[in-house]
Amino acid sequence: MVIGATGQIGRATVGALARDGWQVTAVSRGGDRDETWPKDVRTARADRDDDAALAAAVGDGCDVLVDMVAYGREHARQLTGLADRVGSAVVISTLSVYEDDKGRGFDTQTEPDGFPVYPVPIPESLRTVRPGDDTYSNRKAALERELLASADRLPTTLLRAGAVHGPYCRTPRELYVVKRNLDGRRRRILSFGGTSRFHPASVHNIAELIRLAAARPGSRVLNACDPEAPTVAEICAAIDAVMGVETESVLVDGPPPAPTVGDTPWTVPAPVVCDMSAAERELGYRPVVRFAESLPETVASIEAQLDGRDWREAYPKMFEAYGDLFDYAAEDAWSPGVRPAPTSR
Repeated sequence: MVIGATGQIGRATVGALARDGWQVTAVSRGGDRDETWPKDVRTARADRDDDAALAAAVGDGCDVLVDMVAYGREHARQLTGLADRVGSAVVISTLSVYEDDKGRGFDTQTEPDGFPVYPVPIPESLRTVRPGDDTYSNRKAALERELLASADRLPTTLLRAGAVHGPYCRTPRELYVVKRNLDGRRRRILSFGGTSRFHPASVHNIAELIRLAAARPGSRVLNACDPEAPTVAEICAAIDAVMGVETESVLVDGPPPAPTVGDTPWTVPAPVVCDMSAAERELGYRPVVRFAESLPETVASIEAQLDGRDWREAYPKMFEAYGDLFDYAAEDAWSPGVRPAPTSR
């Protein structure tokens, strides 16, 4: 059973499990199905926050329950309350639960000197933020803590996903480059010299990890990322290549020179790169797609969503999360005085 089946990761996961021979029930609020799923995939309608509806969807039980949308203690307890009807679980968490040795994490990044400086790469053994109820990160930490404490009742694999990418995303980071290219902007400004690294995670690679974990029940925490962590400059160049455009990047040494200039959705002052060796060792994980290989379907999905629409209408969650990503007037008004990067194609 897959909860959140019509979301970005859920769509890929249902397909991967069904093709692997599982009898899959795809649970979502609308009870919809994806046209790419095998015909024998069953659908069910349930609101994630409705305990009775979710229990009814589980029915007499399932061998594996995959949860894409669990947050906080309440959802962990909801899952463990179904433990007598569920063989094991696979639950999506996030790399933002990690905390550095100075107590900094994603929740402190807007504070002075607040961005975490993690080891490169980040192992699953790195400490996490204190569980709580008020932020995305500490709610995920609370979810993890509760589920790991109930390992004897419900063996759960927790997957700490990186910067998720793929079609059907409501906040696609690639929009930053795709829209600029569609708008004919052939010059972009990248802070930190274009070297920021925020480890991406393809929906297809996460689905593969879920497929492997479903067949190997256990209580564990694993990073869930792509095999490589390209720099923001490399990401931009790869998207340019998919779209067949040539651009010039202006590289700024240091942070963004203005609030809406040079700050991409991947821009971070210190690298965020995860160690994937535990997944390889424990599950035999091998990525099914590399970042550049996955881009054509992502770009096509964004182009289709934007077609004839204002980007804020097409991606309201993106605007809510990042603000104005396309302040071209501010970019044009800024006088860089920095070195141009080589042209990308």
